[in-house]
Amino acid sequence: MLGLVLVALIVVAVASPQFRWFTGFPTHLRVTLGQQQYVRLGLPLGVYVRSDRDGVIKIGAQGVAGKSNTWRLGPGGSVAIDAVREGHVSLDFLLFGLVPIKHLAVDVIPEVQVCLGGHSIGVLLHAEGVMVVGFAAVVAEDGDVFYPAREAGIEKGDLILKVNGRKVSNEDGAVQLIDYFGRQGNLVTLEVKRGNHTLQRVVTPVLCRDTGRYRIGLYIRDVAAGVGTLTFYDANNGTFGALGHVITDTESNRPLNITDGLIVAANVTGVQPGRSGRPGEKVGTFTDESDIIGSIGKNTEFGIFGKLNGKPGADNGVVPMALMREVRRGPADIYTVIEGQRVERFSVEIERVSAQDRPDTKGLVIRVTDPRLLRKTGGIVQGMSGSPIVQNGRLVGAVTHVFVNDPTRGYGVFAEWMLIESGLLVNQRSVRDGKTVERLSLGGVGILKPAAALGF
Repeated sequence: MLGLVLVALIVVAVASPQFRWFTGFPTHLRVTLGQQQYVRLGLPLGVYVRSDRDGVIKIGAQGVAGKSNTWRLGPGGSVAIDAVREGHVSLDFLLFGLVPIKHLAVDVIPEVQVCLGGHSIGVLLHAEGVMVVGFAAVVAEDGDVFYPAREAGIEKGDLILKVNGRKVSNEDGAVQLIDYFGRQGNLVTLEVKRGNHTLQRVVTPVLCRDTGRYRIGLYIRDVAAGVGTLTFYDANNGTFGALGHVITDTESNRPLNITDGLIVAANVTGVQPGRSGRPGEKVGTFTDESDIIGSIGKNTEFGIFGKLNGKPGADNGVVPMALMREVRRGPADIYTVIEGQRVERFSVEIERVSAQDRPDTKGLVIRVTDPRLLRKTGGIVQGMSGSPIVQNGRLVGAVTHVFVNDPTRGYGVFAEWMLIESGLLVNQRSVRDGKTVERLSLGGVGILKPAAALGF
């Protein structure tokens, strides 16, 4: 009976609003200068709030006599935090004014404004080394069949960085090196990157009866290309963010390690509408390097980032960024291209906002409500990744993924995380602690279509 009573008490406690508040209360909060943020307390008892600095924020509560940095809060309700001056402040929530129950770090930051994207871009990526995408049989002159690389322990998704100490930067170079060392009668030592580990594998090249050159039985690829959407850019230094999710290799589903990459102006020539179970896709054209508008510096779980050479196309105006906790459920707009190069605005509904205390993807769930966009595309399609989401005149996020069974709905990533990744918004807490922004495991589905793989 005691055990049952204890279990019942635990269940009631866990289901209570107070417990949900306690576990879901943020540990870090950013507030834009001049703005106000509300943090729900939900406790049945009053608490005291004590800050370690004066003048950075004001709290909408009754101040404790003689202590300008301490406020007394009544039971339940919310606390209003007004951002008065740029800086950092630490808040301690104290029960009875003595027992600490929660800590909240608050950064007051200046308003960040960016140029609104929505432009269709062609993405050209050059991976580090060459990626293994498959295995090929090597038929020797006597008819015997060999798989030299597979037998040596090479796996799909591996990145071949060096052949006998020589760096590999493209498919043709790898093919020539294998043939060269094979004709010298030498074994081949491959330096391979697998995940975060670098490995050495020794392979014996075999003279191929069909091609007349030495091969090790692999299909490799060094370039990927496709169409995506620009999310934002900074007019002063050209920094841009796009896609909103990591680009992965379509064969191995691993993130591509990029040494260099380009974005080019793209023209949308058609749309394959999406339907349940089959995502749609934008069809675009671009001419490799003739319309280069920028270079890619990194490929992360929050998108691709780099520098523009100039304006990407039509000027869509400058908008302020909304911090994560300023985003609300309700009407919003996305900006994207469905024909030619014209950026258009379409209505959507933000159905869910997931408060995140650290960088993570899929913070928003949106539903397309615009009748014209639904007729044209069926909802969210591939190539729409990165389309900016704007609510109340502020950039709140970017479209990232479509629900496979419901193309009218999809995920979005918060603009706050993308701006931090781009460097336009400084994570003050991380800088103060001398640490980088915490990373999570990479996710997302790359929209890029692979170039033809080369056998060697």
